Amino acid sequence: MSEPLDGIASVLERTGEYRVLRRLGAFAGCGEAPDEPTFIGLILDTETTGIDHARDEVIELGIIKFEYGASGRVYRVLEIFNQLHQPRGPIPPEITRLTGITDADVAGHRIDDAAVQALAADAAVVIAHNASFDRQMCETRWPIFAEKNWACSCHQVPWRQEGHEGLKLGYLLVDYGYFHNGHRAIDDCHALLALLAAPLRLSGRLALACLLETARKPTVRIWATGSPIETKDVLKARSYRWSGRRRCWYIDVAEDQFDIECGFLSREIFRGEIRDLPADRITARDRFSLRTNPEA
Repeated sequence: MSEPLDGIASVLERTGEYRVLRRLGAFAGCGEAPDEPTFIGLILDTETTGIDHARDEVIELGIIKFEYGASGRVYRVLEIFNQLHQPRGPIPPEITRLTGITDADVAGHRIDDAAVQALAADAAVVIAHNASFDRQMCETRWPIFAEKNWACSCHQVPWRQEGHEGLKLGYLLVDYGYFHNGHRAIDDCHALLALLAAPLRLSGRLALACLLETARKPTVRIWATGSPIETKDVLKARSYRWSGRRRCWYIDVAEDQFDIECGFLSREIFRGEIRDLPADRITARDRFSLRTNPEA
């Protein structure tokens, strides 16, 4: 934004009657040399022909490779990758309406699989704003993503506790005073990098630091196998979810909440001692993967 326009925006904001949104610019990094151990991260986003990982295809892949410190500080962007891909059939009209990607845009294009493999090889973590979707779409085509630690910036950052009402990328950007061209893969990657590099609104902690802290903690998936059908509303009220494949209710809890949850099941659901309760330990290496998808 030019200086005169910046001045106008500042005047409007000072009145308290207006909020001005600025177009998100390119991430400039922190401008300082690292004084701590550093790692390589990927921010990844996909545009696809649909939501079925077994049937639908990635038509655009965006990746930003960046260097970050143990503190969660983002130091610099290392590489930007954005490629289109022509799917086997026509792009559904609803996808074109959402993304703006047409059959003509992708005609003759193919994502370079070897380049993706090389880009991801040294990454310590892959971050997506809906990791349960993006991971499953990616590891179907690029097996290297099945071997990586993943983190979800939508659900593993305490946005609501930090004063945000919406979790969508565009809503979060607006709360920080910015807008971007949404629903294109690399634009969403740039937006997410800016959010993760910034301090959270209330605590002041770096968003990336909070995300990594949560992602590193193992969780336990508890299966309420054999729970009486009349207890389903009690389980739903406690945030248990139904697995159609395994035909039972389950919940993911932090490791230190395992005994508490077992106590709840014993008292409220099974009304007696529980033996050999099925449970799976899940880490960032498996979280959001097809391997841990309860419906896969």
